[in-house]
Amino acid sequence: MFISKIHIENFRSFENIEVELHEGINVITGHNNCGKSNLLIAMALIFDNTISRQLEVDDFYNGLSVEKLKESAPKIKITVTIMQSKDENLMSDELVTVSNWLVLLETPYQAQIQYEYFLSSGEEENYKKRVSGKESAKEIWKIIKSEYIRLYTYKIWAGNPDNRVVADGDSLRKFDYQFLNAIRDVERDMFSGRNSLLKRVIDFFMDYEIKSDKNLDEIQKSEKIKERKEEFAENADEIIKKLHMRLEAGNQEILSYAKDIGASFDKSEPGFEGELTESELYSVLKLIIKQETGMTLPIDKNGLGYNNLIFMSLLLSKMQADSNGKYMGSNAKVFPMLVIEEPEAHLHPTMQDKFIKFLNKNIEQKKVKQVFITTHSTFITAAVQLDDLICLYRDGNKARIAYPGRTFWDDIEGKQINETSKKYVQRFLDATKSNMLFAEKIIMVEGIAEQLLIPVLAEYTGTSLADNHVAVLQVGGRYFEHFLRLFDQKNPTAINRKIACITDIDPIRKKKNVKGASFEKCYPFEWGIEETVYEYKLNTALAEKYPEQPESNIRVFSQDKEFGKTLEYQMAWDNPSNDLLLTESISNAEELRDLMGMVKEKSIDDMIERMHGSEEKQRIVSAVKISTWEDSLKKKAIVSSRYLNSVGKGENALELASALKDNLLSKGTKNFVEIIVPEYITKAIKWVCE
Repeated sequence: MFISKIHIENFRSFENIEVELHEGINVITGHNNCGKSNLLIAMALIFDNTISRQLEVDDFYNGLSVEKLKESAPKIKITVTIMQSKDENLMSDELVTVSNWLVLLETPYQAQIQYEYFLSSGEEENYKKRVSGKESAKEIWKIIKSEYIRLYTYKIWAGNPDNRVVADGDSLRKFDYQFLNAIRDVERDMFSGRNSLLKRVIDFFMDYEIKSDKNLDEIQKSEKIKERKEEFAENADEIIKKLHMRLEAGNQEILSYAKDIGASFDKSEPGFEGELTESELYSVLKLIIKQETGMTLPIDKNGLGYNNLIFMSLLLSKMQADSNGKYMGSNAKVFPMLVIEEPEAHLHPTMQDKFIKFLNKNIEQKKVKQVFITTHSTFITAAVQLDDLICLYRDGNKARIAYPGRTFWDDIEGKQINETSKKYVQRFLDATKSNMLFAEKIIMVEGIAEQLLIPVLAEYTGTSLADNHVAVLQVGGRYFEHFLRLFDQKNPTAINRKIACITDIDPIRKKKNVKGASFEKCYPFEWGIEETVYEYKLNTALAEKYPEQPESNIRVFSQDKEFGKTLEYQMAWDNPSNDLLLTESISNAEELRDLMGMVKEKSIDDMIERMHGSEEKQRIVSAVKISTWEDSLKKKAIVSSRYLNSVGKGENALELASALKDNLLSKGTKNFVEIIVPEYITKAIKWVCE
């Protein structure tokens, strides 16, 4: 069986939310205060027998309206649904454990359990009268805190809560809820065998080669272990005898003090006696780390992150022991679950990946039934499957839930899955791109140049992307649609985030009536000038699929259809006389500097004459001469084309971003150089930050 669903009403940050879960690992992501920890605590109120289930006023959802608070005393309800696993035997202990919780008998069976925190029924009418004349929720909550919270009680209902059948404690104790919070001291919990965790693990795995020997039956195993225990007892008795012998003279001296002080009377006197058991010796065992050199290191001298991994391995070992019926008898746990809050708080990124693999292995070996992890780590989200991810986020004051893996279903019922998109996103959702699952707003771009330049260009528009919680992510020119499925509002399981897509218009052309001809890049001033020879196209498919609509959360921004091409081309087009664009790595820097200086006062012929001879020059010159554009536009086109041909994408973008940042530092001085930010980029930044 596995926990398939949890429904939470009026608990902390949740007014009313239902979270669907699955077998294996469930990774719950989301930004701060979206409710990740509250989800785990809600589950603990049912399954964790070590915590108090009596709550306070602050545990209620505080967004309830005055009308609702007057209508009835607020209640907290947490309902968990449990389903049959795919390979579960219907004669299993699991089904026996939840047999009294069943709400659906057919396969797969469903069981339900509900925690309810409520005002006792005898006080309900008094409550309504007490708050009837109040006008504010704050005032009512004060009354609840001072007069009624002490009268609240809780129940855990088995099966349909309408039947009011209380879940028995024995069944609840069959669930092993192991919770590791983000702030923990694992070293304190595992220094030596005195600790109950380590002691239980050692006891379970003592003589494990016998316990796990498949060639022996239970009677043979018991006999072999009994022989070892008897041998140990004999050796222990010898040790005790030697202690007595070494203490004999000293014991007489101790007795002389006892007689003198009057402790010996009525023919009685103190002495020493004792026995040595295996479990008592566990306390002398200490965890160490064996190094390759042969040296050993006490666990308390080891790194915190590594110790966390060791601690989790011990915890899983304990869970294995606790769920072993032969070892624990009728006290054995039936459903071990591991709940870990922000494992990245103690683990290096490399260890985070190893940690996920470690958990998957333990699930495969059935040492733990289900794992729940909350995280802010892009390394963890990159290491798990899309179907393992559950995204909590806030839409205004409401908590919302999204399931990235389901966004690739081509219909709401999930009958068809777009495997191509899903596999692509799964493959390329690395630690960098995983940031899209956490960001509040996103600008998706085609390449490294846009990713490097747009944050600094935003500052030139007077906007800080960081202050507006906007992430700029590179997804590749042709692959926007794969990632946009994660956010498309047409799918109810998608993440509702503002997504601005910045794409290049990329004009292309293909020769007509030529067999096997393919589309090739062309300049804006070549567009449409030879329609009898070429077929022309623009990169508008994404904009057509996501047209600009007031209610849409996805919007596409690109250059002007007549004058645009790429970001580099556009930067030069909008800043044709600005040599701040000329970075160290750019080729033809001197030519470009001269051309930029000629834009305002020289003729087109002068500019053409200054250009170095090449095939590309001849192409530009030929197209410019027959273009119908006015001369001022042709001059900008010459500079933009030559600039585009002279830059290397990544290196130039990095250098230009650095130069633009340095320029910003001189803002307000005579050294500051004005930069015109391309209009489509300005619009994208303003829209996403609204």
